[in-house]
Amino acid sequence: MFKQHPREIADLLRVYIRKNGLETPLLQRRLIEAWDEVVDRVTAAYTEEKSIRNQTLWVKISSPAVRSELQMKRTNIIIELNKKVGADVITEIKIY
Repeated sequence: MFKQHPREIADLLRVYIRKNGLETPLLQRRLIEAWDEVVDRVTAAYTEEKSIRNQTLWVKISSPAVRSELQMKRTNIIIELNKKVGADVITEIKIY
């Protein structure tokens, strides 16, 4: 007879996601979705595009003033975004 070792579904999903190489894309997606929560409303309103390549978050901002202000806050935003996701997903933010 088989011995059953019950496991929680969350644990099984975590193992499946990691085993199939889906963990990084999932964390990247969560980080991009967290952008509006981490930055202020004005910055979120002027944000046009967001993408992640090579641990760098690329953000297109339509306002030069907001872009300039964001340059000064980059380090804190990186920390807050990674904390929100629970992993070190990005190491840099490039604003264009």
